[in-house]
Amino acid sequence: MARKETVPLPEVNFSDEGPIRHLHLDSIWIQGSMLVDAPTVLVHEYIQRMMAWLLFVDPASVEKRQALQLGLGAASLTKFCHKEIRMKTTAIELNPQVLAACRGWFKLPQDNSRIKVILADAEQEIKQAHWHGAVDALQVDLYDQEAAGPVLDSAEFYADCRQTLTEDGCMTVNLFGRSSSFQRSVDNMAQAFGKDALWAFKATREGNTVVLAQRTPTRPTRAVLLERADTIQRQWGLPATKWLRAFKPVQL
Repeated sequence: MARKETVPLPEVNFSDEGPIRHLHLDSIWIQGSMLVDAPTVLVHEYIQRMMAWLLFVDPASVEKRQALQLGLGAASLTKFCHKEIRMKTTAIELNPQVLAACRGWFKLPQDNSRIKVILADAEQEIKQAHWHGAVDALQVDLYDQEAAGPVLDSAEFYADCRQTLTEDGCMTVNLFGRSSSFQRSVDNMAQAFGKDALWAFKATREGNTVVLAQRTPTRPTRAVLLERADTIQRQWGLPATKWLRAFKPVQL
């Protein structure tokens, strides 16, 4: 979550739906979910697609890389990158209640040398010099309690995101909301990253569209993507071969 400090932060609660636990920010909108008996499984299709940056790196190099999430949600990506992918992982979250909820209800580990949550405004935190050129996988999922559109979505914000990335680093962004504009968001990303840097999935049934932006644009061959997708699927259980049927470069 990201909001200005002057705006009161929403109350955080959860609901259980069979084997799945959902996180809410003072509304009916689901901000994240967890399979209670398998807390590192990525429940939602769009959350799985936020891991599509794996298609653009050598799978053998992943454990040596660093992930950064903007918005903790139910800590799904933070837990997955830390426990399943075994990357050094940091999340930035504005609302301390969200962090408390994730630790109490969503099985987020305490901070250690490989996982950390920073309570801060993501827009300001990523401007800090120690993030510049340090992040291999930047995952952006910033919504308020109404889930009407991304809280941070400007070309200036995406330029700051690009500055955090390593040369072969990627940003993945969840675009969803009743008032969001896919084209406006993509245009702002293109202004920051360049039009050849963007890839996008088709929208999920729920209306989430995941967009990926590369620090350094590449066009891997179909054979390379298929080989990596197969490895991702075997090694980490993500439906990566299915991704390739719904994932392509953005045409502007």
